[in-house]
Amino acid sequence: MQSTLTKVKFVNKNFWYKLLKTSKKSRARAGVFHTPHGDIETPVFMPVGTNAVVKTLTPEQVLSTNAQIILANSYHLYLKPGVDLIEKAGGIHNFENFHKPMLTDSGGFQIFSLAKLRKITDEGVEFVDPANGKKHFISPEKSMEIQRKIGADIIMAFDECAPYPCTYDNAKEAMERTHRWLKRCFEAHKNDKQALFPIVQGAFYDDLREQSAIEASKYDPAGFGIGGVSVGEPLDIKKHIVDIVTKFLPENKPRYLMGVGTPVDLLEGIKNGIDMFDCVLPTRNARHGSFFTHEGNRIIKNKEFEEDFSPLDPECGCPTCRNHTRAYIRHLYRAQESTAATLISIHNIYFLVNYAREIRKAILEDRFEEFYEREIKRQSKK
Repeated sequence: MQSTLTKVKFVNKNFWYKLLKTSKKSRARAGVFHTPHGDIETPVFMPVGTNAVVKTLTPEQVLSTNAQIILANSYHLYLKPGVDLIEKAGGIHNFENFHKPMLTDSGGFQIFSLAKLRKITDEGVEFVDPANGKKHFISPEKSMEIQRKIGADIIMAFDECAPYPCTYDNAKEAMERTHRWLKRCFEAHKNDKQALFPIVQGAFYDDLREQSAIEASKYDPAGFGIGGVSVGEPLDIKKHIVDIVTKFLPENKPRYLMGVGTPVDLLEGIKNGIDMFDCVLPTRNARHGSFFTHEGNRIIKNKEFEEDFSPLDPECGCPTCRNHTRAYIRHLYRAQESTAATLISIHNIYFLVNYAREIRKAILEDRFEEFYEREIKRQSKK
């Protein structure tokens, strides 16, 4: 399908991606993405700090997980404490005291999640703050202003996320609006110390995803987001969409699969050419006592851990696993001590960050397929 958009050239010396190695039997790849706050070795998992904090952790504890980059949420920060305050603090890095690369999403997904509290038009989105009933309006231009004031290294284009399931016509309408908004985002984006990533949409229709990937590529951005996944679809559909989209994105730019983050998600996404992942799951699971291991997920409250004096995962080198036992953390959890969530969060984030590093090492050493086959079997254990 022919595009109606004019090709826009986006060149930025502050950001570049170097592809180091691609697997011989899949599209798994290892690279380096340069930003003003440091280089990011890919594939990479990025912890989510919605309100300028990774839940239950201090910035120092986040650093102990070996995180290379973290996220903040522009929708939430716009509502509270307000982006003018963050700008006065010198930007999100100073405000949060985290001086590695940072990324902000556009707020599109959060507004999508408001359902009955928002109204979408071509001009933008009018929505009601569920906390106090106050009305707000965010346009593509406003989203760029919000993210400029926050000051993250990577910012995301304002998009419309279609639900799962949805009709072809609804998916096409949301995708085309996303494309119109993308043009306005690039026209409003003026800060060359921030890389603007377009977001590929199109729901679960192959031709729409292909069209969206081609449209996004016309702007020659520093990287790409793949949105509209992890909205309730089965794993096989998610895998198929990722497979379709990455085939139509340039190889010399990083690909970011938005809102995805289990060990299996990392294995499957990286196999199909994904470089960047984020998800709230590590800390959300931690608050419910769930922790990652190389043998699948486990629940700390289970009685089997009552007298288990081994670490959460014997193969993990995180501060939690080096210093505490399953029995101790189970006690904290059952006693409703918040430290239990902190210790499990440190472990879960470290696990995914390090898992991506293990996969990267396997790619560089030409043994990704062997790693993939072994780990898929291990992660399926109950």
